[in-house]
Amino acid sequence: AMAGEGGAYRLRCSLVGHGQDVRGLTRGLFPQGGFVSVSRDRTARLWAPDGLNRGFTEMHCMSGHSNFVSCVCIIPPSDLYPRGLIATGGNDRNICIFTVDNPAPLYVLQGHKNTVCSLSSGKFGTLLSGSWDTTAKVWLNDRCMMTLQGHTAAIWAVKILPEQGLMLTGSADKTIKLWKAGRCERTFTGHEDCVRGLAILGEMEFLSCANDASIRRWKISGECLQVYYGHTNYIYSISVFPQCKDFVTTGEDRSLRIWKQGKCAQTIRLPAQSVWCCCVLDNGDIVVGASDGIIRVFTESLERTASPEEIQAFENELSQASIDPKTGDLGDIDADALPGREHLQDPGTRDGQTRLIKDNGKVEAYQWSVSEGRWIKIGDVVGSSGATQQTSGKVLFEGKEYDYVFTIDVNESGASYKMPYNITDDPWLTAYNFLQKNDLNPMFLDQVAKFILDNTKQQTLSTSAQFSDPFTGAGRYVPGSSSGSSTIPAADPFTGAGRYVPGSASNAVAPVGGVDPYTGMGAYQSAAAKAENIYFPKKDAVTFDQANPLQILGKLKELNGSATEEHKLTEDDLVTLEKLLSATCNTSTETPTAQQLQTLWRAVNWPEDIVFPALDILRLSVRHPTVNENFCSEKDHGQFIILLLKFLNPKGKQANQLLALRALCNCFVSQAGQHLMMEQRDEIMTQAIEMKSGNNKNIHIALATLTLNYAVCLHKVNNIEGKAQCLSVISTVMEVVKDLEAIFRLLVALGTLISDDKNAVQLAKSLGVDSQIKKYAYVSEPAKVKECCTFVLNLL
Repeated sequence: AMAGEGGAYRLRCSLVGHGQDVRGLTRGLFPQGGFVSVSRDRTARLWAPDGLNRGFTEMHCMSGHSNFVSCVCIIPPSDLYPRGLIATGGNDRNICIFTVDNPAPLYVLQGHKNTVCSLSSGKFGTLLSGSWDTTAKVWLNDRCMMTLQGHTAAIWAVKILPEQGLMLTGSADKTIKLWKAGRCERTFTGHEDCVRGLAILGEMEFLSCANDASIRRWKISGECLQVYYGHTNYIYSISVFPQCKDFVTTGEDRSLRIWKQGKCAQTIRLPAQSVWCCCVLDNGDIVVGASDGIIRVFTESLERTASPEEIQAFENELSQASIDPKTGDLGDIDADALPGREHLQDPGTRDGQTRLIKDNGKVEAYQWSVSEGRWIKIGDVVGSSGATQQTSGKVLFEGKEYDYVFTIDVNESGASYKMPYNITDDPWLTAYNFLQKNDLNPMFLDQVAKFILDNTKQQTLSTSAQFSDPFTGAGRYVPGSSSGSSTIPAADPFTGAGRYVPGSASNAVAPVGGVDPYTGMGAYQSAAAKAENIYFPKKDAVTFDQANPLQILGKLKELNGSATEEHKLTEDDLVTLEKLLSATCNTSTETPTAQQLQTLWRAVNWPEDIVFPALDILRLSVRHPTVNENFCSEKDHGQFIILLLKFLNPKGKQANQLLALRALCNCFVSQAGQHLMMEQRDEIMTQAIEMKSGNNKNIHIALATLTLNYAVCLHKVNNIEGKAQCLSVISTVMEVVKDLEAIFRLLVALGTLISDDKNAVQLAKSLGVDSQIKKYAYVSEPAKVKECCTFVLNLL
């Protein structure tokens, strides 16, 4: 066959180096034409093409994991690391980052709670990781920026898409999810078993492969364009050829398959049961890693093809492989009905077609090679003749005989695994070795051991009846149901009232001098004057101060009339609240009292259809240092936050949503409030963002203001996780908000978050925020939107 177009792939070289299964491969950037492999032997190895053009040399071996290494990716070059970096993930839950010339890690990323089994890198130094802990994490340099939560089982595959801010995750829950700026935008369903691999086909399309032995091509918009069948068992990995839509896959059916124009053009069998991983090099050569620890490279190029001796050696190795018919890779086999060797005189009809023959009572498997016009022996079929379980009472597994071979279904991945067992073995040790061998969670140890005991009728030949723990040698502790129920007494939020010392906090909020862009007071100078950034970084919280005490009290009295007996306030209560309002709206010099706050607390616990005037009093009062201290202090804040978050329910009343958001914004005026808001940030922001869905512009402005107040606090303390959450909120809310005041506040928040912080700038870019806000640079009225947007874009 000719090299180049349409040629068949043949062996280029076999690389021995790893001591156990090769679980991950990726093409390298440096050295040119090289690649990186990772293995269960706990190492990663960098391979460079050698001068003879056929083989590869191991440049160096990287160690840093304390357990199997399961995935690898390359982080593109940066000013600091012009040759890029290598990231590896392992069963020790860590991600190690290496430079290309040092065998020890540059740094280690910790945060996942279980095996890290997939990695993908994006622009601006971002890294996406997927784990058995059901989450994916986004990292920037050495920090975790955000965690993507939503899958219900292990995430086996992750990919960052070319369009900024878009990410894909594929999971053992059989779904694929598309994430934008850290939030799940879409779930793709169709696969009938664990999704194991993902590959990108450009801006708008991607491929997935799964344990259901199918490959699917999808549009980002959600539709499945095509399903490809060919493999006869789990498909573990998929890799795309450069500059085209053709791809390669590998799986548990001992094969590498090459797909061209949507058809399986070539099948290459390997002398190993599990072909775990593949990658395509820039020159179109294919690298595969398998369970026998050997890396094999295949090429279309005649110059790079291995010598006839090496190819013969590979075929010999293949022909001696033993194929277990129970895997179903060759269909159901009836040994008695098979033809003899003469059957191989008839040519095959397609590449990769398999044919079984029986010769001297032995069953052999052959595969048709179109390019060579001959049948190549791919192994002996074991267990289909000779001693059967009926005659010997033994079961064959991987060519060896056992008393039992169990099929274990593990909910970790939805996959099933074969576990051989002899009655002379220790069940715990067998279970432990089985979990280790299959990269399974050690958490299943008890379950698997119990399964063995239950299914062997306890007939073990071990001396002691008490099984010992293979780790400590001691008898096993079986967790019982401990009766530690804890009841938390409902606390009265105001029992700490006597603690309050009048005048202890006197940080009144001073008005900001100069132009106030929020109220529009003060005139803008002509554009000719040198624009000065008066917008950000903003130093103080923005509050909602506008008040009409008479109207609020009027409404409160009217609704009090229709309240039920248990909720009704007395005349004295109403006077008390009136005093509180005048104390907190600066119309009197008095300080709010404990009694006033207790009355307010009763009122804000009214039913939700009548509570809004009470919420409005709360919104105004919480600006007062005394009230802020009381509601937000260590002692009582739990109830206070629960109360406000209760109103941020998308199905609730809009008036309550609005006033709860404004009250949260106003909490930021004092130290106690800021402390509480920062402590509860994750929960508050997660609830608040649900308010984006309505089309009420006042709610949108309040939501934008809350984000801005968080940005002000985060600018003072460098908390990159907090900034990541805020950036994600800004990006998500920008998509839906139309009101320009809300947009303006989001722009100020964005500018404040990224001022003086390179990491935050990179993160904002990787989320694609710059492309989202460009259009606001052309808004003519109000001018502040355009000006602020221009300042933000200058930073990005």
